[in-house]
Amino acid sequence: MFDMLRLLLCFFLFNWSNFLALAVTSPQDIAALKALKASVKPSSIPPWSCLGSWDFTTDPCALPRRTHFTCGITCSPDSTRVTQLTLDPAGYSAQLTPSISKLSNLIILDLSDNSFFGPIPFSISTLTNLQTLSLYSNDFSGPVPKSITNLKNLESLDLSRNSLSGYLPKTMNSMSGLRRLDLSYNKLTGSLPKLPYMLRELAIKANSLSGSLSKWSFDGLTQLEVIDLSENSLMGTLESWFFLLPALQQVNLSNNSLTGADISKPFNGKSDLVAVDLGFNQIWGNAPVNFAAYPLLSSLSLRYNRLRGTIPLEYSQKKSLRRLFLDGNFFIGKAPAAFFAGDAAVSGSLGDNCLQGCPASSNLCTPAQKSTSSCKQAYGGKPRS
Repeated sequence: MFDMLRLLLCFFLFNWSNFLALAVTSPQDIAALKALKASVKPSSIPPWSCLGSWDFTTDPCALPRRTHFTCGITCSPDSTRVTQLTLDPAGYSAQLTPSISKLSNLIILDLSDNSFFGPIPFSISTLTNLQTLSLYSNDFSGPVPKSITNLKNLESLDLSRNSLSGYLPKTMNSMSGLRRLDLSYNKLTGSLPKLPYMLRELAIKANSLSGSLSKWSFDGLTQLEVIDLSENSLMGTLESWFFLLPALQQVNLSNNSLTGADISKPFNGKSDLVAVDLGFNQIWGNAPVNFAAYPLLSSLSLRYNRLRGTIPLEYSQKKSLRRLFLDGNFFIGKAPAAFFAGDAAVSGSLGDNCLQGCPASSNLCTPAQKSTSSCKQAYGGKPRS
């Protein structure tokens, strides 16, 4: 009887180990993974990398994965479908194969920090379960595919640090689940289309976007918290609606060609705005005094514009303000004395203006003020104190 039980146990363990090694992954997923690895230049696959461990003599989703398929994929609980494809930053070089679309159960696709090149394949739009698409820091070129807007379940899209060019798809707003969009450091042109209404973070820094910021593009964006459109070619006046976006916290529009800023006080004195950078534009006129009405504002940069007149006293009275950069303008008169009081906590710069009596002992007064001749020229004669 004991020998019979021992035989049954051995039979069970033998068959269980074989079961673990059985091919359980969907054939179309295996074909897609094979096509992906085959498309990558062999010389760019280090032996220690994820792709280096992909040995198709074993099943990709079979457990345990001790020596083969040690990283790069995650499978569904029943080990039949690949749900995540997250490659390590090993320098893989390839054109992204259209066969990637066979991984139809993918939730996460992350190929970031590699050397994939060429266009983003149209077929990627068939991955309708995708929630995260990260292709940043590669060498992708060509336009952002219009078909990518078919990914209704996508929550995060990061195509930053590539060589993408052309206009943004006009149907961006159809991406109804998108919360985070980063297209920074590409070669995109044109103006902003209408944006997805669930968006919380918008980053399209260091491109060649042009035109003015239209209220139509931002209409209905009640959850937008972060905007970074710095280092573009945006023009015109920043209109009063912009800083009244209800969830706005951080704005960076520096290094553009904006010529004006119409700043309204927040509704009922309530706003979550904490940081604004409008530096290195061409904004004319007086410093927008209404920034002082934003209760949580702690960082404000208006540096290197064409602002004139006196520095608003309200700036020096604002207790929440910790960083203030007004350098590189044409402010005249005396800087508010509260900036230099013993308990003053603000840092930044008031230098390179036309101020009188800015204490050389204060770090706020560096660099030095403009020459008298430069200030006279800016004001068409002697500037008034």
